[in-house]
Amino acid sequence: MKKPVLLTVTISWMTLLCAITSHAQTVIPLWKNGAPGFEARRNEPEVAKDYYVRNIHNPSLTVFLPPADKANGAAVIVCPGGGHRLLVYNSEGVEPAKFYNSLGITVFVLKYRLGRDTLSPYNVDIHPRQDALRAMRLVRSKAAKYHLDTARIGIMGFSAGGEVVDMVAFNNNAANPAAKDPVDRLSAKPDFIVQVYPGPGYVPETIPANAPPAFLVAANDDACCSLPIIKLLQAYREAKVPVEMHMYAKGDHAFNMGKNRNLVSINNWPQRLADWLQDSHILQPETKKVMH
Repeated sequence: MKKPVLLTVTISWMTLLCAITSHAQTVIPLWKNGAPGFEARRNEPEVAKDYYVRNIHNPSLTVFLPPADKANGAAVIVCPGGGHRLLVYNSEGVEPAKFYNSLGITVFVLKYRLGRDTLSPYNVDIHPRQDALRAMRLVRSKAAKYHLDTARIGIMGFSAGGEVVDMVAFNNNAANPAAKDPVDRLSAKPDFIVQVYPGPGYVPETIPANAPPAFLVAANDDACCSLPIIKLLQAYREAKVPVEMHMYAKGDHAFNMGKNRNLVSINNWPQRLADWLQDSHILQPETKKVMH
């Protein structure tokens, strides 16, 4: 009678091992030897709790691949929020990745340096922007490896992560042909942006006419981060750049991907994003008509 029990345990452990392996993610450091000027700190361990990660000294991208039969060549970098003190990694990193993967989009979740973490040596105005610019260029450099369309690579931010998006989306993101590092010779300009209750710190007064199309969402009762998307909307309208905004009556701050809120509208907001991604030809490139 012991033999069947032993067999059952063995199968159970094999199943568990396969499950763990299937969910393992590739982590790509933004710089091979660590962040410039802080290389000596790259091996310091991150501090990870139930819902957040902090103490980030070796900024990185974690890759989340869609099912092979769904992959459509689009990609997005996701910047979790957390007030530049921590990263709300699961709700504003892993959960968005799962959503995008279900649509066939390849996801890179960015762990950027935190200027307000305990005893942080980083400057909020400088280092998150450096990390996001490098992330955009690094993803472009991996386009062949991950079968990406370099005209459909965007960036998404939640709360403080939205401030990081504002830092990189609108200026000083062009390619630098003279850069020593080949990665830095690539453009860091996103092809689209998604802003989810973005922080107020870096909203531009104006945006250029070639700014990336934008999807904006927040709740009106969010005292911190409803006004930034109104300001962004106005800047987009004045620049005549495509933009879509959803302002919900209730939802407050940090409604994440809409789960666990007793509000039908908030629970369903990701579907509005899916619609926009479809209508904006991000899920599939626009087919140009051939004139005969």
